[in-house]
Amino acid sequence: MLTIDPSVSVPLYEQLRDQVIAQISAGELAPGDKLPSVRQLATELDLAPNTVARTYKGLEEAGYVQTRGRNGTTVAEDLASNETHRRAAALTSEYLRQMGALGFSTERTIAYLQRNSLRA
Repeated sequence: MLTIDPSVSVPLYEQLRDQVIAQISAGELAPGDKLPSVRQLATELDLAPNTVARTYKGLEEAGYVQTRGRNGTTVAEDLASNETHRRAAALTSEYLRQMGALGFSTERTIAYLQRNSLRA
């Protein structure tokens, strides 16, 4: 069950993305599981279709899902079934959640990591 809270400072597409990643990491969404269509999910969550499309695109770029045109969007077979990936995704989700609690957006967190990785 996906939910969106427009009253929090985390952008809507980030809330959606983080929840899908969490469901994949927890095994609630298995490799090959089909996600709702952009239009269907937008209607269910009362979001603009572009918000859902942006989320799906980001998930695809990160390797969590694959989109096959009219066949829809499914959880990626190769990454979702890999235990190392699941553990890394869980750590990433927790880190993003903690950074969000500090007021960092995902983009700001990435910039922070990039700046600080140069020092390591």
